[in-house]
Amino acid sequence: MEKIEEAVKDEREFVLAIARRITPADSPVAFNSQIQQQQPFPTPSPFSFSVASTGWSSRSSIHHHSTLLLRFSVLLFSFISALILAAPSTKKKHQPSPSFTDYPELIYCFIVASIAFLYTALQLFKGVCDIAHRGILISDMALDYVSFFLDQLVGYLLVSSASVAVPIIGLVERGTPLRKGAVVSTSMAFATFIVMAVCAILSGYKLCKRIGW
Repeated sequence: MEKIEEAVKDEREFVLAIARRITPADSPVAFNSQIQQQQPFPTPSPFSFSVASTGWSSRSSIHHHSTLLLRFSVLLFSFISALILAAPSTKKKHQPSPSFTDYPELIYCFIVASIAFLYTALQLFKGVCDIAHRGILISDMALDYVSFFLDQLVGYLLVSSASVAVPIIGLVERGTPLRKGAVVSTSMAFATFIVMAVCAILSGYKLCKRIGW
């Protein structure tokens, strides 16, 4: 019995000695907390958000500048179309030369080219103003609706003016400045219609995106 009691006593002393050696810092819970303090979870970098926003703004900027380039092409083509019809004759004074005012169809072409020029000039002015300050003169939503309808209207006027000018060209005397000017003006009107059609497609896409999303 004495040997058993001594063995139990020794075992208790051994357990107490081990318990004294283990400190709170050596426990698994403390060890895990130290690891978590030393290796914190990485927080999202603000640079990632800035990159995403920058990519979105860059795509918007590219779309805006491409639209301005198309508008400038419409402005240039419509100006050439109207200027060639209204340009004075280069013939001698003793040789009378017909004018575009003698043909109602050519007058219609001149009026449509002037309308396209003025409308595109306003669109370019609004686009350039948006680069410095958005929402000036008219809101973006109202501009999308106005551009969608007016682009289609101006495109229809351009293609109709080019279609009515083609038969009249055959009636103008050959070799006259008016005939040459009518041919170039009609070609420019058709080119203006093509570019305006692209602008109308982009305006429709922008409006559908605003309504749908």
